[in-house]
Amino acid sequence: MYELLKTDGAAKRGRLITVHGIVETPVFMNVGTAAAIKGAVATTDLREIGTQVELSNTYHLHVRPGDKVVKSLGGLHRFMAWDRPILTDSGGFQVFSLAGLRKIKEEGVYFHSHIDGRKIFMGPEESMQIQSNLASTIAMAFDECPSSVADREYMERSVDRTTRWLVRCKVEMQRLNSLPDTLNPQQLLFGINQGGVYEDIRIRHAREIARLNLDGYAVGGLAVGETHEEMYRILDAVVPYLPKDKPTYLMGVGTPENILEAVDRGVDFFDCVYPSRNGRHGHVYTDRGKLNLFNARYELDERPIEEGCQCPACRNYSRAYIRHLLKAKEMLGMRLCVLHNLYFYNTMMAEIRGAIEAGTYKEYKDRKIAGMRSKSTS
Repeated sequence: MYELLKTDGAAKRGRLITVHGIVETPVFMNVGTAAAIKGAVATTDLREIGTQVELSNTYHLHVRPGDKVVKSLGGLHRFMAWDRPILTDSGGFQVFSLAGLRKIKEEGVYFHSHIDGRKIFMGPEESMQIQSNLASTIAMAFDECPSSVADREYMERSVDRTTRWLVRCKVEMQRLNSLPDTLNPQQLLFGINQGGVYEDIRIRHAREIARLNLDGYAVGGLAVGETHEEMYRILDAVVPYLPKDKPTYLMGVGTPENILEAVDRGVDFFDCVYPSRNGRHGHVYTDRGKLNLFNARYELDERPIEEGCQCPACRNYSRAYIRHLLKAKEMLGMRLCVLHNLYFYNTMMAEIRGAIEAGTYKEYKDRKIAGMRSKSTS
């Protein structure tokens, strides 16, 4: 159940109550594609840095270790020792971006595994079955992810197919949730809005899927090559047509500034690999912009990554030491940077929630963005 607690302009402060705990929104979901955050981050670390939701991927877990293996071990929560909510991405994006040669038909998609080349078929029913085996808190509907530059005719056909697939996902989830051996019979289903950069197609699709009364709604197919301005334009157009009394999830986004702008447009769920990926390359986020700890200027810098930060890295280690670890290719260097970045994101979301509650979100957003753009020489 989703409760809309407060609005400040279009910004939403909500609460999603799930079988695995309460999610305070806006929220950033920490991405652990294969049931682990890249950079040697454990679920015990996730608790310490304020993670509310962990996100794993259906496609990756289906090909390795196998969703039936995960089910036999008690489901994804037990498998990875995480007792808070988990969202599983449907695998649609990976099928269309990683699988190489593929054949899209009405029943689903035929493709080859990127790991061992074996033939795989995945359609709406299969995606729901895999996610039911994983027993995640929130399952994403299986959709087609067309290129953002696809022509209008193809985009319309693709969106219509995604709508038909969504109906099949809903029917299959209802069936799975009624079975006696289902690990999580209270699994939630989020649908996905598609349509590329065509506002009218997006709006039509939003209206169609809103009628299905799902547990939440995502905006997919953005942050895949279009400009930030195009993304904001689409959000301005489509979010008003998605149910305000349900979570609104912008998939795969993004930078701190992207998140701040999207919150201002009514989005309250986010995920992105940026904080972990950038951390593994020594790039760390601060309120005064992003730092590259490989830079020689930090060789003798005894300060933490960010003064006042309470993450495990900043409480204990200097920029100089973390830089040394990165240069020496010690895993600890990457791990500390990833922990800092995820803490930065999770803390920013807490600040966002507080600002919406106080009715000062616009001022907070402008101040935060101005600080990160300041090109600090620290």
